[in-house]
Amino acid sequence: MTAHHAPGSAEWIHRLAPGPEDTPPTPASSARSLAEATDRFGPRPVAWAVAVGHELARVAIREVPELGGGPAPFETLRMGTEAATLHTLFLLTDPGSDRAMPEESLLGDREFARRRLGLDKVLRGIRVAHAELAHALMAACQELVPPSERAEQFRRISESLFGFVDAFSSRMTGEYLAEHDRWLTSGAAAREETVRTILDGHPVQREAASALLGYRLEGRHLAVVAWCDDPAGDATGDLQRAAAELLHLRGCASTLVLPTGRTTVWAWGDPQAAAPSAPAPGEFRAPEGARFACGSVRAGVPGFRHSHQDALHAARVMRLNPHDARPVLGYPDVELAALTSTDLPALRRFVSDQLGGLAVAGRSADQLRRTLRLYLRAERSLTVVAAQLHVARNTVTYRVKRAQELLGHDLTDRLPEVMAALEAAHALGATVLRQAENGSHD
Repeated sequence: MTAHHAPGSAEWIHRLAPGPEDTPPTPASSARSLAEATDRFGPRPVAWAVAVGHELARVAIREVPELGGGPAPFETLRMGTEAATLHTLFLLTDPGSDRAMPEESLLGDREFARRRLGLDKVLRGIRVAHAELAHALMAACQELVPPSERAEQFRRISESLFGFVDAFSSRMTGEYLAEHDRWLTSGAAAREETVRTILDGHPVQREAASALLGYRLEGRHLAVVAWCDDPAGDATGDLQRAAAELLHLRGCASTLVLPTGRTTVWAWGDPQAAAPSAPAPGEFRAPEGARFACGSVRAGVPGFRHSHQDALHAARVMRLNPHDARPVLGYPDVELAALTSTDLPALRRFVSDQLGGLAVAGRSADQLRRTLRLYLRAERSLTVVAAQLHVARNTVTYRVKRAQELLGHDLTDRLPEVMAALEAAHALGATVLRQAENGSHD
C-alpha cells in the first residue's frame, strides 16, 4: 500500500502491527467500518487496533467488574473499545477532521442503562480505557518514531485523545440518560422491577404482580435464558420471538418474555400437564448464534425463581463447553455437571482421578467414554447400547473392555464416582479433560 503523508503527519500509524506473539481476535466492528479503516491504514494497523480494543475491554472489566457479566456483555463492550481505537487512529492522521463519533461505540452505553448500571461506573470504565489506549499509543510511538519527532507525536496523541474522550463522555452521558429515561417510563421497567424482586426472593403481592406481568405466578413454570454471543445488531427481537416459540413447543399456553440487555432474554412459560419435555427434532429453529438454556419445571412463586436459577446453571454449563453445538440445553440433562462444576479445578482433578487414561480430550477417548457411559446407564446391556450407537454388539464389547483398561482401576470399586466423572466429561468436554501428550485430538 502506497500513501503520501504531509510533513509532520502521524505516518507511523500506517506501520502499526500486532506483536509477533499475538493472535489478534476476530474483529468486533461492522464489515463497513473495517473496510474503511483497512482502505485508509492497511490490514496490519487494523489488526493492531482490534488487539488493542480487546485489551481495553478486558482491562475495563477488570477495573470495573460490573461492566462484564459474560461473553455477550464483553463482546458488546469490545465493539465499543475497538471502534474508539479505530476512531482515534483516524483523528491522529487527520486532526482537523470533523469525523462523526462511531455509532458502534454507543451500543454498550444503551445496554448499560437497560442493565441499570450506574453512570459513575460507565464513566470510570471510559477513563480506564482512555488511560490504557494512551499507554498503547505512546508505547507504539516510542518504538516507531525517531527521537527527534516523538515530542510532537506525544503531544498529538494527548490532544487527540483528550478531545475525543471529552466529547465521547458527554455523548455517552446524554445517551445513557436518554435511554434510562425511556426505560423508566416504559411498562418494561415496571415488569423488570417486579421480576427482579421475585428473583431476589423478596415477597410480592401475587395477584397484583401477575396482573402487572400478564402472567400467572401461581401455576407451574419453565424458565428459559436465551443469549447471543455475537453482538452485531440488536438481537433481542429475534431472541424474544425464538424464546416464546420454544416455550410454546414445550406446551406452554402463555409466556412472559423479558429482554435484559441487547443480547440476553429471560423467559417463562406455564407448561401443561402433558407438555413435551423438548420440541420434536427439526421443529425449533434457533436464530444463528443463539443459545437457549432451559430450567426444570417448578411450581408457584418459588418455582418461578428456582426454574430461572436452573436455567442460569444450564447456561453456565453451555458456556463452559462452547464446542457443544446444541442450541438448546435443559438443566435436567446437565444437573450433575452443573452442581459439580462450581469448582472447576477440583472437578478436573476428580475426573482425572476417576477416569485415568479416559480423561483425555480427543475423538478416540470420547468414543470410549460415550460407550462406557451408555453401557452403565443401560445397566450393562450390550444389546441396548449397540442399538443406541447403531454398531455391532461386538464393537460395544470391545469398547467397554478397552475403556475399563484405560480407567486404571476396578470399575466396580468406584462405580458412582466413575459415573459422575463420565457425566461431567459428557457435559463439559475439554473443559475438564487433559490434552493428549502429543497435542493430537485423534
